[in-house]
Amino acid sequence: MSIQKNILKIITASILVFSINCFSQQLPENEVVVFGLDIAKDATPALVSRILKANENPISEIRFEKGTYHFYPDKGFEKFCYISNHGDLMINTPFPLFNRNNLVIDGQGSTFIFHGVMIPFLIEDSKNISVKNLSIDWYQSFHSEGLIVANDEANKTFDMQISNEYPYDIRNGQLFFIKEYYQHTIGQSILFDPKRKAISFDTEAYTGITTKSKSEATFNIDTINYKYEYDKRDVDNKDIGVENRVTVKEIKPGLLRVFGHTKKMPPVGHILSMKGQQGLNRVSPAFSVKHTNGFNALNVTVHHAGGMGIIAENSADIVLDNFNVTPSQGRMVSTTADATHFVGCRGKLELKNCTFENQLDDASNIHGTYQKIVDVLDDYRIGVRMGHHQQKAFVIGRPNDHLGFVRLSESFFPYKKSTIKSIEYINNRYQIITLNDKLPKDVKPGDLVENLDGYPDLLVKNCTIRNNRARGLLISNPVHTLIENNFFSTEMEALLMPVESGHWYESGNAANVVIKGNIFQDCQHGGKNRGVIRFDTDDDNKNIAFKNIEIIDNTFNQFDNLILEVTNVDGLVFKGNVITNSGTFPQLYPENPAIKVANSKNLIFNKNKYQGKVNPNLLITGDESMSDLKFK
Repeated sequence: MSIQKNILKIITASILVFSINCFSQQLPENEVVVFGLDIAKDATPALVSRILKANENPISEIRFEKGTYHFYPDKGFEKFCYISNHGDLMINTPFPLFNRNNLVIDGQGSTFIFHGVMIPFLIEDSKNISVKNLSIDWYQSFHSEGLIVANDEANKTFDMQISNEYPYDIRNGQLFFIKEYYQHTIGQSILFDPKRKAISFDTEAYTGITTKSKSEATFNIDTINYKYEYDKRDVDNKDIGVENRVTVKEIKPGLLRVFGHTKKMPPVGHILSMKGQQGLNRVSPAFSVKHTNGFNALNVTVHHAGGMGIIAENSADIVLDNFNVTPSQGRMVSTTADATHFVGCRGKLELKNCTFENQLDDASNIHGTYQKIVDVLDDYRIGVRMGHHQQKAFVIGRPNDHLGFVRLSESFFPYKKSTIKSIEYINNRYQIITLNDKLPKDVKPGDLVENLDGYPDLLVKNCTIRNNRARGLLISNPVHTLIENNFFSTEMEALLMPVESGHWYESGNAANVVIKGNIFQDCQHGGKNRGVIRFDTDDDNKNIAFKNIEIIDNTFNQFDNLILEVTNVDGLVFKGNVITNSGTFPQLYPENPAIKVANSKNLIFNKNKYQGKVNPNLLITGDESMSDLKFK
């Protein structure tokens, strides 16, 4: 019996060894795939073909021989994409990175040039993806530029010289710029000063070009009733009741005269940047990252994109190191929207040693989402609606994430918390959330929910942010934020900490924020009457929204007075800062103090040096609760 047992053990062991050997032979090693310049004329099909075989033949690295590679959409992988803060559309990509893990893409200094509506890197449901040592550009840009060569205030016209880079077509007085696979109208526009290669001083007085006015006639449209909430800003609805105001006439090839603009005529010598109609002009971000844990971009330059440099959603542990957004080819504009944008991201988020310049929106926006409760279905289920039309299909969380119930009329902070059991996707505007716990007894339609786990530990360090439209950083992050040793020179606020609950539905109350050792140079030069650093809620709510803010050892070298707007803050230290007047531009609002305070408490101003132009007795103005506040 013992002999039989020993024989059985030997046979079993042999079978096991044979099985292990066979299994190990069947598992292919992850391959380092090298592409050379033989695919450079259109690298798209070769990339798509190899990546789609990665399940059977895994890849650890895709490496490019250094050179210039072109990518066309015609043979790209096609997918319909809902992308936060962009248009929703069918796109093509050469890098369909779905369910990929531990992959490195190394350009080795290469330049990738894209043609038409594409997303260069489409990354979803993946882990530990790294992209390094490459630059991204478009052969034809998604915006167009015109040099102002004449203006006539009396007749309200101005003339633009259009270079050969921007082909156009005029149809019934309407201007269309024609690109490969794409076209756009004047749409959203802003002025650049070519001498500074930055947004023109006081551009708000001249732009955007007032392209729309009320329709000449409408009939009975006010009688249309909608059973459910109706989004007037949606692409399908926003032009109801409006018509084109501006018309364009060709004086000679390349020279256009613009009629019907109602603001001041743009000054001669400045460049008008035009990117087409809002809602239709964000179609090609350079990176779209969704539901991915671990994304690194190292030594990457985005020269242009028809949207954002990177948009990341519901992802974790993102590091951008030497990730630069900067224009090329003599253009005034880099990306046509934000340089970077992060929605519902968690873990660590680091932006280090980056340059963000000349983009047509913010350097970065970090936030969650509010979703509106429209149905209380039973003790455990609610139906929620996506508030903004560019949040369609966004899923607010994952099982066991903490959900906060918010009623902004009472507080900016949750009145109740629970955890998610499941989310049932019904359509791009409506989902059903099932909770692990019973709903609060007083929950009602109209309340908001936010994912309390969908915020990161944020670091922005050693970055340069300048020459762009709009703001530097929008911070709606209640976890922890360190903004250190950066340079800001922005057309609007350098730092905006908002609660945007009624339009963008972007959740998150900034808290535990340290702003240290930064230089703020001539921010707010676009013409708006706002502070360089501003806390803001989108209504007149007097409740506390922001907590535990430190602004220390910074330098503000500003042409105008207003440095800091503090509203709805509990706990702020403003210490060791130096404020000087640059004299770069004439003051737009000399009546302003340096600091405005409202609806706030527990504020400390200490050891600051002021060398600006405000009367020393009027450095700080506040509401009735701030009468004893002193600037020291």
